[in-house]
Amino acid sequence: MNKPVIETLSPAKLNLFLHVVGQRADGYHELQTVFQLLDWGDVMRFEVTDTPGLQLTGDVSGVPYSDNLIVKAANLLDLDPGLGVSINIQKVVPMGGGLGGGSSNAATTLCALNSLFKLGYSAQALASLGATLGADVPVFVRGESAWAEGIGDKLTPITLPRRWFIIIYPNCHVSTQEIFGAPELTRNTPPITVSALFEGSVRNDLQPVVERRYEQVKVAREWLSQHGLAAMTGSGACVFAAFDSRDEAMQVATLAENEFHVIVAQGINRYTMV
Repeated sequence: MNKPVIETLSPAKLNLFLHVVGQRADGYHELQTVFQLLDWGDVMRFEVTDTPGLQLTGDVSGVPYSDNLIVKAANLLDLDPGLGVSINIQKVVPMGGGLGGGSSNAATTLCALNSLFKLGYSAQALASLGATLGADVPVFVRGESAWAEGIGDKLTPITLPRRWFIIIYPNCHVSTQEIFGAPELTRNTPPITVSALFEGSVRNDLQPVVERRYEQVKVAREWLSQHGLAAMTGSGACVFAAFDSRDEAMQVATLAENEFHVIVAQGINRYTMV
């Protein structure tokens, strides 16, 4: 008898803008941002096994087993120790790129194991569990592009134009903790409304801090700015620009491939795990 299997995309995201509007007493920053989900990301396969415990295989080098967000997410579900599951990941989303790869992997793990073992958690319960691992995890659990506030956990689904994105990875790893801890970071941007997003009155407050510390990010953004409105996603290192058609995006991507690691992906408003 075949064992139950789920194979699914673990999608990446872009922050179309990111404003830091304050800092709480506990040190966390109050943010406003829009999470744009993408039709591109890692591929994860979950398979029930006869061997109790969790087996993690694939592209998992560079992160100690106990620190891997996939493992941490599985442990949050408090699975029966007699259950066994094999998780394989085909990793394409770069670490430290601001694309939410680790958070997406954690969310995908929560959703897949909940489905595979019929655990009965609601989406809200899974999102709450995921938030203990990182502020970006809930948006992937819910599977919807969203306007986000608070520490990134107060989500309102948003319908965005179906655009194509060029994403450039400058081949450097940016530490989120370092950037949010930078003394020169702007922490008092006035809150805005959704309409300001579509008027273009937005920016990424982290971008100047990152560019002063990581020259590669500045070089990549300035190159991409010759071909479109370029910005950094999250705390970096990736930069992106939006285009109305795949053909436009591919033309610019062809020019960029000689100098940069380039990704072309389409924005999606909703994603349902298969």
